[in-house]
Amino acid sequence: MDHRLAAVSMVLTLLSAYAWTGGGANPRSLLPTASPVDEHGSTLDPRQLTALQAMGFSSAGDPCAAPSPRDNATACDDDAPFRHLVSFRLANCSPDLDLPTTALRALSTLRSLAFFRCPIAAPRRLPGPLVASLRSFSCTASLRRLTGVWLSRIQNLTDLSVIGVPVAASGPAVVLSQMRHLRSATISAANLSGVVPHHWHAFNLLHLNLSSNRLKGPVPSSISVLGFLQTLDLSSNALTGTLPDSIGDLAALRNASFAHNSISGPIPDSMSQLSGLVHLDVSSNQFNGSIPKFLSGMKGLKFVNLENNNFGGVLPFNASFLKRLEVFKVGGNSNLCYNHTVLSSKLKLGIPPCDKHGLPASPPPDRSTRADSSDYSDDGSDDGSGDRGSSGGDRHGPSKLVLGVAIGLSCFVFLVIFLVCLSKLCG
Repeated sequence: MDHRLAAVSMVLTLLSAYAWTGGGANPRSLLPTASPVDEHGSTLDPRQLTALQAMGFSSAGDPCAAPSPRDNATACDDDAPFRHLVSFRLANCSPDLDLPTTALRALSTLRSLAFFRCPIAAPRRLPGPLVASLRSFSCTASLRRLTGVWLSRIQNLTDLSVIGVPVAASGPAVVLSQMRHLRSATISAANLSGVVPHHWHAFNLLHLNLSSNRLKGPVPSSISVLGFLQTLDLSSNALTGTLPDSIGDLAALRNASFAHNSISGPIPDSMSQLSGLVHLDVSSNQFNGSIPKFLSGMKGLKFVNLENNNFGGVLPFNASFLKRLEVFKVGGNSNLCYNHTVLSSKLKLGIPPCDKHGLPASPPPDRSTRADSSDYSDDGSDDGSGDRGSSGGDRHGPSKLVLGVAIGLSCFVFLVIFLVCLSKLCG
């Protein structure tokens, strides 16, 4: 009886797979011969196996086996009698690869979908059941081009990562506004225009990376509502204005980068409240004013980059603080200097020492100038005279000539007298 039930179950499975393909395939070809039975007695759902094969996924082994292949990767649940895909990563695929809608519909159990270096055309839209199931979507140098509307439909995501893919949208808000469960959002190097969103709905967001885009305008004060944010990367955009005081409300912030923008004004004092900050990069902006001393009191700081701004005054840090840092950059601030009684020139900070007025000291003369003055000093040391210029060397020349002439004349006169006396003696 058990054998009969098993046979009936297999026939029903084949008929189901046959119907899913529209009746155009040979049912015998749908047998999952390439997916061996695992220790639990279950294999991958035949419909999903066919879908993987339609996408060019290798069928040489069981897609549910561990470890997955090096490039493409899958992970499955433990359902019986057939397992189902919960994670799928398609990598380094051919540009000619197609993503048929029927295949994507069969993968509606996926919770994670990733494309890596797959320069293929994006499907016109993802099937509704797949959209509802996905919690993680990653696209790196893949799918050629996306739209903000296409991405915004995947509303149940907790993790979104789009890197190196053009995204046509009027701003990040088009993509993110409907994703209320996001924990991590990365849209980087996507040629994304617009402004940093002013309204946020994913209040549990931990990581936000909008770097290397074309975002304009200021950093909005409303960013303070992201109280759980740990990473904020807005680098390499065209942001302007000043950093809002509300930045200090991001109590969980550990990594902050505003590098390569046009942000001006001082570093806000409220940033002193970020006790957990480890990484701060404001390089290549137009920040001005003095560097805040409170940075030295932030015990967690390991990376500080302040270079290429308009900071001025005396660097307020001592050697013990700089020694504690793993990276410290402050060059490219022409009005900034350091106290040479506090910091050694061996630190090579890229800024000059301060003069007695607290201003950057003039740079020392070059090596050739010092060599010339040294030569003149050596000349003057022969007679114990003070500091001399080139004219002092010229006066030495004529006095020696006069002395030589005088000695020569004396010898000549002595010789004449000697000859006269000698002639008288001989006469």
